[in-house]
Amino acid sequence: MVVGAFPIAKLLYLGVRQLSKPVANRIKAGARRSEFFKNYICLPPAQLYHWIEMRTKMRIMGFRGSTIKPLNEEAAAELGAELLGEAVIFLVGGGCMVLEYSRQSTNARRKEEELNESIASLQTSVAELTLTTETLDAQLREINRQLLYYSVPTKK
Repeated sequence: MVVGAFPIAKLLYLGVRQLSKPVANRIKAGARRSEFFKNYICLPPAQLYHWIEMRTKMRIMGFRGSTIKPLNEEAAAELGAELLGEAVIFLVGGGCMVLEYSRQSTNARRKEEELNESIASLQTSVAELTLTTETLDAQLREINRQLLYYSVPTKK
């Protein structure tokens, strides 16, 4: 059951990604127009991303004590808008995957409850049949006992 959920989730994720690209592009355009959006929403994550990326590259190349210059404002705004757009796409896709997982687990839980109800019903039926069988067996023994009692010839 879980194996069937992944192709649906992937397809849903790709569809949502295609639909959220215009939203990401609109966010990027808003970042280019609005100074507040650019300065307080886009620039800090872009500078942090640039700092982490450059620091990692410098350590890989063996330059431990190098200082890292921040990006210029225009490049940082573009990178921040790009990061924000990708984050929106990722969050929407992740949300869709979580919803799909939730739906699949709800369906599995419902099927399991139906199966448990069916098993309980069958167990009740078996118990009733066992009781009926025991009652009939007791009646049969009583009839056999009476037949034996009346069929034995009496001595005179």
